[in-house]
Amino acid sequence: MSKSWSAYAAIGFTVVAWASGFSAISIALRELAPIPLAAARFAVAAVLILAWLAWRRPPFPSIADAGRFLLTGTLGIACYNIALNTGQQTVGAGAASFIVNAGPILTALLALVFLRERFTVWGWIGTLISFGGIAIIASGQPGGLSFGAGSTYVLAAAILSAVYFVIQKPLVATYGALPCAAYTLLVGALVLSPWLPEAVRMLAGASAATWISVIAMGVFPAALGYATWTYALGHFGAARAANFLYLI
Repeated sequence: MSKSWSAYAAIGFTVVAWASGFSAISIALRELAPIPLAAARFAVAAVLILAWLAWRRPPFPSIADAGRFLLTGTLGIACYNIALNTGQQTVGAGAASFIVNAGPILTALLALVFLRERFTVWGWIGTLISFGGIAIIASGQPGGLSFGAGSTYVLAAAILSAVYFVIQKPLVATYGALPCAAYTLLVGALVLSPWLPEAVRMLAGASAATWISVIAMGVFPAALGYATWTYALGHFGAARAANFLYLI
């Protein structure tokens, strides 16, 4: 398979995996609080990541890049998932997936400024349509986009994802897609680890549906989904790769 087709396959898997995550979050939130849910999900992902790191032994990041990985893992994994899970307590899976997809437009804007990636007239038109759509969808949710409302948390998640995509893009060129995904997810799991004991206590009395949702989220949208996303990011660039996420 050519590198181009591999990139399309990677983005296709990412779209399906991340789309499933919104429904799985809604299921798990019935019995888990938002932050413990994020901690449990990425603890599952961390098990797979540590096994991969032990097998492949990629080079460690430089001191300067270690700080960037700390930032991407904190913002793009830990803070993003806390905001998204908190928002989905009152915002449905479908509405949340639409609001989060302000991310591609925000990514394109940030990539224009910081990565000098091209942004066309049609891109600006799409920006206006996108934000108009977000406003319409949010208006139908409890609290709309007022401070503290679920829609506001989901929009905050979209902003965090855009920042994460742009910061991560230069790292992919240096370390490769899979090491970048591994280090970023591992940082996110470590940041969320203080809430892991609470997650374990909640899971002890949780239903099979919650367990399946948490494990599935850790394996597919987290470990595998972020790996394929990072590969696509390195091939397409931040702005173009993010546009595929509208398919979610």
